[in-house]
Formats: sequence, C-alpha cells, structure tokens
Amino acid sequence: MSADIQDKLNLLQDLIKSAQTQGADAADAVFAEATSLSMNYRLGEVEQLERSEGLDLGLRVFVGKSSAIVSSSDIGKEALDELVERAVAMAKTVPEDPYAGLADPDQLATEFTDFDMFDATEFSAEQLTEVARIAEEAGMAVEGVSNSEGASAGFSKSAIAFAASNGFAHTYQRSRHSLSASMLAGEGTGMERDYDYTGAVWAEDLQSPEKIGTNAGERAVKRLNPKKMETQQVPIVFDNRAARSLVGHLSSSINGSTIARGTSFLKDSMGEQIFGENINIVDDPHRVRGLRSCAFDDEGLKTQRRNVIEQGKLTTWFLDLRSARQLGLESTGHAGRGVSSPPSPGASNLYLEAGEQSVQELIKDIKSGFLVTELIGMGVNTITGDYSRGASGFWIENGEITYPVSEVTVAGHLSEMFKSMTPANDLEFLYGVDAPTVRIEGMTLAGS
Repeated sequence: MSADIQDKLNLLQDLIKSAQTQGADAADAVFAEATSLSMNYRLGEVEQLERSEGLDLGLRVFVGKSSAIVSSSDIGKEALDELVERAVAMAKTVPEDPYAGLADPDQLATEFTDFDMFDATEFSAEQLTEVARIAEEAGMAVEGVSNSEGASAGFSKSAIAFAASNGFAHTYQRSRHSLSASMLAGEGTGMERDYDYTGAVWAEDLQSPEKIGTNAGERAVKRLNPKKMETQQVPIVFDNRAARSLVGHLSSSINGSTIARGTSFLKDSMGEQIFGENINIVDDPHRVRGLRSCAFDDEGLKTQRRNVIEQGKLTTWFLDLRSARQLGLESTGHAGRGVSSPPSPGASNLYLEAGEQSVQELIKDIKSGFLVTELIGMGVNTITGDYSRGASGFWIENGEITYPVSEVTVAGHLSEMFKSMTPANDLEFLYGVDAPTVRIEGMTLAGS
C-alpha cells in the first residue's frame, strides 16, 4: 500500500485545475489504490492463491449541465494529460442533465471523525493457509460430515483520495478481513451442504476458525434427509442469515433513483406506517469498525446516523445529489461511486434493530411453521412488492425446530410481510446489511 496518498490528492487537484483550464466549468476526481490477498484451501491443499495490487483514477468533468467520466490505471503525465483532454471533449458533446452538478461549498463535510476503519495487519499466504486449514479440519471433524467444499481466508486494504473543484479534498483508508468454510454431509443424491462466514474491518474481530468450521459442519449435518411439504399458509421465520435479504429489499425500494423514476411499491409511502410499531431500521455510517463506515459520502457531503424506519414509519429515502434534485429534496449523504461511474445512492451500515425475544421465545407458540435458513432465486419485484423465493430450512412443530425441509417456495407481498414482522434478539453485524431472526405471519409455503 502506498504511503503517499496525500501526493495522490495533490495529483487530483492538479487534474481538476487542468480540466478547468481546458474548458470545464467544474470537476471532481477520485483515486483508489488497493491490495488484497485471498486463498482457497480444500482437503489439505491450497487450491487457489491470489494477490492483487492495483490503482485506478477517475475524472468527472462538467461543461454546463453536461458531464463525462474517464478513468485510467496509468497515472503518468502523458496519460493524465490525455485523460483530461478526452474528458472535456466528451462533456462538450453529450446531452445536458438538468440534475447534474457538484455540491455547493456550504453542503460539504467539515468534520472527519476516525471510525477505526483501517487495520494495517497484513497476513502472509502461509498465515491465511493455516487459518483456513484449522477451519476445514474443525468442519471435517463434525460427525456426519462426508466432504468439504473448502475454506477461504483473505484480507484487503485500500486507500482513497477524493477532490473536487468546489473545494472538497480528503483521503481515508479502510481494510477488511474474512474467513468462511463450507462443508458437505451425506452421500450421493442425498448430500447436503452448508457454510459459515465471518467478516470484519479488524482481524482481531473475526470469529475463530474452529467456530466457523464447526458451525459449517453442524449446519450441513442438520440438513440431511429433508422432507417436502404440502402447500399451506403458516408463520414463516427467517433466520438471521436469510432475514438480512428483507432489509436489502427495503433498501432497494427506498433508493432515491428508484423513487425518482416512480419504480418502487413504496414511492408514495413517505411518513407512512409500513412496519409495525416495534420495528426500527437504522442506517449508521458512524459505527466504529463498521464495514461501510465513513464521515462523508462520495460527493463530499456529511454522513449521519438515521432511523430509516422509526417505530414502523418510513422517515427518509436514500438520496444523492442528483436524485435529491429530481425530487426537490436535500441529499441525505448516501452517494457512492467508483472511479468510472457517476455517484448513485445507497445505504451504509444498514440493520434491523434486535427485538427482546430469543429465537426460542419467538417460535414457542407456533404449532406448524417454517424456519428459512437458505433462500434461492431472485423472485422479488420491488416495483409491485410481490415476493416469491425458493427456500430450504426446518419445520417448526409445537414450538420446536424439528426436521429439515427443502424444495419449497415462500410467497407473499412485501408490504404485508413488513407489517407483520417480529424480530428476535440475535442480531450480528457481519455483512453491512444485517438483521436478527424475524417471524412473519400469514405467508404462503408452496410445496408438492
């Protein structure tokens, strides 16, 4: 990782000045440098080892309300001179966008809190191999496990610089570490698989490889000899791995670009009660060591913690500058971008707050129900709210988790699902979009 990220910020500022000299009215630029190492280990051998190091630079220029973006991995003077010339020429020929433009100076972030987003620890291939070996051996030691799909370990770290002609200029670094294992149980056509995963900004916050391997093995064994079910309406319980997808569907449905196009079933729901009063969903870009934490968004605006759903009511969209202007609103500081793409809105550390009940308490009054542990397919329409996905998991009978179930479909409508959602208390922060186990009433389970 380069130690001269400040030099790259100076380079971006010089690029912006050059673009303005050549006819741009405004410009911004982003530089990203990243290093990563990952490996896959299976049945006692390293199957794949990858190390990557790269840098990219992107320049966006505005000529009036027209804009263009050009990117390059070559930061030599000749290449950058050509990049500026090409960007300005392109911006002069494309159609105008009435909503395009940089932030006003008074909109820009001025405080840059450190959320402990960078762990400088860099593991060797041998160290990652040892961690993966321990995870796989722990999984294979579980009684009933017959084979392994392997274990994977890795880390990445990146340095980002961002500058704009409105006066914004800042840099930051971030890191990520991960470990996963996937085990197989049974034989032949009766074979089942499952996995476990841990991810964190700091390596010291990862779960132990022994736990990851053991969990993966035990989950695979529990899925052996699944039964098929008849079509019926029952309470559906999504475990915390599956429930996070429901939060993701909400995120997609309140994205400012989607709202501006009118292509969301929630487009007329601002301020409305779309969940029960027991539901709070939070977007928190300021969580210490959060996977997506940052003091400013990719347009230089201040970020802040928001209760997206507060006591069941929708309080905000996810807005960048462009979607906010389309809707006649202010940006919420949710812009993200790459070096070769314009900003677009999206969540940061988004999660459904935990409830007070344990998972056992959540299911104890269910006479017949279904616990979803895996979802298959993408049968969710956020324009209409229709929901239908393949699923597997476990049958709930008289408040107890009993036998495994596979080859079923769970179906409903997101608006009704949201209103009947009850969360358990097992929230874990693993992915950036997270949720505890949730119970939803009255869904359809379609089987044989």
